[in-house]
Amino acid sequence: MTEPPAPPSPALQPTHDAPYRGLRVLDLGQGVASPYCGQLLAVYGAEVVKLEPPEGDWSRRLGTTYGGHSALSAVFNRGKRSLCLDLKHEAGRRIARDLALRADVLIEGFRPGVAARLGLGYDSLSVENPGLIMVSVSGFGQTGPYAARPCSDSVGQAFSGLVSLNAGADGIPHRVGATITDVSTGLYAFQAVATALFARAAVGRGRWIDVSLTQSTAALLGHKLAEHVLEGGSPRALNAPAGVYPTGDGWIMVTLVTEAQYRSLCRVIGRQDLAEDPRFADFARRADVADLLVPQIAEALRGDTTAAWLERLLAGDVIAERILDPGEWAREPHVVETGAVVEVETAGVGAVRVPRTPGALHASETGLAAAPAVGQDSRAVLRAAGFDDAGIDALVAAGTVREATAA
Repeated sequence: MTEPPAPPSPALQPTHDAPYRGLRVLDLGQGVASPYCGQLLAVYGAEVVKLEPPEGDWSRRLGTTYGGHSALSAVFNRGKRSLCLDLKHEAGRRIARDLALRADVLIEGFRPGVAARLGLGYDSLSVENPGLIMVSVSGFGQTGPYAARPCSDSVGQAFSGLVSLNAGADGIPHRVGATITDVSTGLYAFQAVATALFARAAVGRGRWIDVSLTQSTAALLGHKLAEHVLEGGSPRALNAPAGVYPTGDGWIMVTLVTEAQYRSLCRVIGRQDLAEDPRFADFARRADVADLLVPQIAEALRGDTTAAWLERLLAGDVIAERILDPGEWAREPHVVETGAVVEVETAGVGAVRVPRTPGALHASETGLAAAPAVGQDSRAVLRAAGFDDAGIDALVAAGTVREATAA
């Protein structure tokens, strides 16, 4: 029987910049959702081994590729070591199981039932490693009539109701143009792991965590479900006339959360009459006649530049901001001054710039290793697991283990 993970040595004691130092994580995830959970654990000091198939994580080939990476794989696999292992080989499955029995946290993103068929099911592993925390990330969860359905970020957005809330000016529902489902799922998985680790310290056992793309995206919508039920259908706008407006040279976001801000908006744009019109007296009434109000505000805002309006609106205590793309955001003086972007030199890719993890100390990410090549650390990981070089050579020769090829 494999012994459960031993407590960290004094040299691996946690600190605020690395609270998970000494924590052993085996990441079998591919794509974004489950790898992001593993990457967040790495940010906070965990030792994360990414187990990849011979062809590598499929996210490496999604979109534009740079050497052995796409932007997705380069961002969401930072701080990990890559072991390339063929789970179609019995010897590969034995190695994966042995590593899982030594781990504190196991992350997997297979379809329901696949992990168990590979000998990596929680019921089996927890007998020998009772402290194991296992996270299963799937599209629709581990149980239920849709559990076996294929899922993706786009499907998660569609099924949860998010796409229906994102109708464009053309009246067509649109997916959000970022992997919001995957990222939110990774965050919820990380949060669940954090709570399970805290509980394990008290109860002495781990647990199995079921996190799905569809439930995670639905959870983001918060009050929207309550609104639909309470209002008996599609709810009225929350804070009309908030929205995106064209200016004389671009676009601006204008929003408001108090009635005083609506009156300030009318004053700033020179339409005091809109503040005095009883049809627009409060949020609810403005929502009901937004088709009358919004065009009048839009007409006023077209009369000057974005910069000019932003200065006036902010001076009038109206919540507003320019519409920036991610590249523009990264160049903003505020972003530069606060160190909100991390730059990681990645082999075959170059400098990869990513937003810093909110809440983490700067030191947590400053020294985080770049995302690895497929099999970059296969030999080192297996040596640490007790294999000698002759044994590793035999596994490589058999095709069970792959090592990164020289660039």
